[in-house]
Amino acid sequence: MAKIKIYNERDFEKSLKRFKMRCIKEGIFRECRERRHFVKPSQKRREKGKRKK
Repeated sequence: MAKIKIYNERDFEKSLKRFKMRCIKEGIFRECRERRHFVKPSQKRREKGKRKK
């Protein structure tokens, strides 16, 4: 879980940008996108095979 401390001298927009970048680095957004819909295991294998080609 990404955590950012907000200090008085920093404004909220900069802290929000830092939080978003940390989430991207940790892969949180990518994982959320992958978990939106259930994908059957057979479909995962099929897509994985297509990506290799």
